[in-house]
Amino acid sequence: MDKETWELVNQLRDWLDEQSPVSGDLAKAMRVLKIGEEFGEVAEALHGAMKANPRKGASHTWEDVHKELCDVAITSLIALASLTPDAQKLFGERLQHIADRSLT
Repeated sequence: MDKETWELVNQLRDWLDEQSPVSGDLAKAMRVLKIGEEFGEVAEALHGAMKANPRKGASHTWEDVHKELCDVAITSLIALASLTPDAQKLFGERLQHIADRSLT
C-alpha cells in the first residue's frame, strides 16, 4: 500500500479518537469488534447478490458486495493502526510473509 493510503487510515483513526465517546483499550476493542459488524454487512450483501434468501430475492448487487468488502478492509486497517504505531510496517511484513509462503 502506498504512503497516501496509510496517511488516510491514520487521519481516520485520529478522527475516531477525537469523536469517540470511549477511549483507551475500550476504543481499541470496539474497533476490532467493528470488523465483525462490517463482515456481517458483506455477508448480507453476498446473500442478496446471489439471491440466496428466497424471502428477499435480489436485495443487493455485486457492487454492494465490493463496497462492503472495502469497508471490511478499511475497518481492519484502522483497527490495526489503533493498536500499534507500526501498522504500516507490520501489515507490509505480514503481506510479504503470506506472499512468500503462498507464491513459492
